[in-house]
Amino acid sequence: MAEAEVGDDDYGEDPTVRALEEAFAGRVGKQAALFVPSGVMANQIAFRVLTSPGTAVVAGRRQHVVSYEYAAAAVNSGIQFLVMDDHNGMVDAADVLWARQAAEHHQPAVSLISIENTHMAACGAPWTADGLRALLDAAGPVPVHMDGARLFNAEAATGVPASEWAMGATTVMCCLSKSLCAPVGSVLAGDAELIAEARLARKRLGGGMRQAGVLAAPGLIALRDMVGRLPEDHARAARLAEAVSTRWPSCGLDPALVRTNIVTFVHPEPSKLLAYFERNGVLAHAIAPDTVRFVTHHDVDDEGIEHVLATLAGAPGGGTP
Repeated sequence: MAEAEVGDDDYGEDPTVRALEEAFAGRVGKQAALFVPSGVMANQIAFRVLTSPGTAVVAGRRQHVVSYEYAAAAVNSGIQFLVMDDHNGMVDAADVLWARQAAEHHQPAVSLISIENTHMAACGAPWTADGLRALLDAAGPVPVHMDGARLFNAEAATGVPASEWAMGATTVMCCLSKSLCAPVGSVLAGDAELIAEARLARKRLGGGMRQAGVLAAPGLIALRDMVGRLPEDHARAARLAEAVSTRWPSCGLDPALVRTNIVTFVHPEPSKLLAYFERNGVLAHAIAPDTVRFVTHHDVDDEGIEHVLATLAGAPGGGTP
């Protein structure tokens, strides 16, 4: 970071940012890309350039854009969500067709389909190739945005390259600051004309940055060095999932569904459970009033997992609330 060659990225003059954008676009098979401070901003920019006020976006009811961005899409783009079941991390193609046809019955026209790969709330579930293909067919001319915050986890878990996952999506974003370990930043990719619009939307949202190469430099390292180690996180999450399901058999967690680095399960008293873990040196998080999330990453090694497993033994009760 200290040695990064920098310039004014607000004017497109930062060579390290440009190198990162080109590298990411190449990895996901798109013409161009845009470096932004956060994944939320990347999603919101995609909505700004792909939708219009008064239209609907089809998305899963537990997707990040629906549940964890403080209604930003309504504020920034004037859209409303048509939320569909996504218990397995995917949106069914039949639901997409229904939403598109509903516009003929005084319901808002669908301007965008938004999907999440991997799906955080569904234990980091990756899409299936068949499920994505069916959804893209059902979308027809409607654009598709892929919230790929953990897209490279999907690549690591399935063996399908990120470029293939993103092939049918109009836009795709990925966070560099999650599994890929960079300190900050996300990248949004699409065709060149669309990314030119996205660059203006970034400016309007306050995302124009000056000597941003100091942030882009670790992003380049993330793409170069951190994707290959993701299976380590997945293996540790699998061990954690087995232990959680053994400790709380009725918590709704099927360890077989944990294929990447996220373990989510229900507990009647998340705050009590999380306080217990914190007292014992384990940091976790609640993503809903009854749902706890564990995430494995580069800074959680085998010794750390052993500590979590030992701590689980004395954890307060759980199960279906």
